[in-house]
Amino acid sequence: MRDGKIREWREQAGEAACVSAGEFHGRTAALRAARNEAPQWSQVLKGEMEQVWAACGAFEWLALGYLGISSVLIAIFAENLAHPAELLSVQAFVAMIIVTLTWVQARSAARSEALGVSFSTQWWHFWRYWYPHLFFLFCFEELGHLMTLVTPHWQDAKLIAADYWLTGVHPSVWLEQFATPFRNDAMQLVYFTYFTYLLIVGGVLYVRKDWRAYWSVMTYSMAGYMIGYFIAMLFPIQSPWFAMAGWWKGPLQGGPFTAMMSFIEHYGRVRGAAFPSAHVTGATAALWGAWKHRRWLFWTLLPLYVGMCASTVWGRYHYFVDVLGGMITGTLGYVIGSWVMKRQGAALNDVR
Repeated sequence: MRDGKIREWREQAGEAACVSAGEFHGRTAALRAARNEAPQWSQVLKGEMEQVWAACGAFEWLALGYLGISSVLIAIFAENLAHPAELLSVQAFVAMIIVTLTWVQARSAARSEALGVSFSTQWWHFWRYWYPHLFFLFCFEELGHLMTLVTPHWQDAKLIAADYWLTGVHPSVWLEQFATPFRNDAMQLVYFTYFTYLLIVGGVLYVRKDWRAYWSVMTYSMAGYMIGYFIAMLFPIQSPWFAMAGWWKGPLQGGPFTAMMSFIEHYGRVRGAAFPSAHVTGATAALWGAWKHRRWLFWTLLPLYVGMCASTVWGRYHYFVDVLGGMITGTLGYVIGSWVMKRQGAALNDVR
């Protein structure tokens, strides 16, 4: 009797142990399955980064590439700069803004496909397409702090000699004999038109909703500016305005446009970055964009472009070789940008 009870208790305990073990193993298996099903934080981060990169186009590839390469140069040659840590922080901040803007606009565009176009969609669309102009301005202004990055001494004497070897005169000094208040003002007006070329070409393409052409022109410009800016870091040039001060009989006299450009040059001038001319580089890239995508616009802007190139020397902003260098870098920007735009994902698939 007693032995029978003991066996019964043992059998019940064994069954309970089996049930408990089964439940335990089942729960363990469920936890393992949940762990396997739940994405790891690294997988989540990787997925987010892939979405961010997919939102970027050819322009962002070059813009972020420029920030990355220039940051590496800042770190390598930090001893030649006054505040390298601040420059690196600003570079990282600007890169973060670009990435965030592209990602937010991509998500906004995706929502608009399901819910329709809203004010928010149009807002992010506008800034996504027009921020490159602000980025170009940032890069140019920042370049003033990078003139001593690699080579700590100005190299203007070499370009002054090159100008004389090519032309037999010092162009900006030679042109002074033709200066009158009216001609000076006309030249300053033509010089100012530089700021409008990319706005006009981009604006026409934006209004026509030719998105691929629009981003092609922005990419041409970015590629051209990149080449020019890296050359400027390696080969710092002040410009005749500084290096040849005192060579002329006096300042250029003129009317309202001369006064306006004097104001801009006084408060907005970047000392350095003269070779190759960023003005000519940007104008050349924009003009190539007009040639490829809106031929009538090319012929409309061409006379202003020729005058602008001449005005850079007339106004004592650039050497003659600066102009030639800008034409070359702008053309290289067009060639490289055209090649980059052939890559998959280079243009935004915008259907607005």
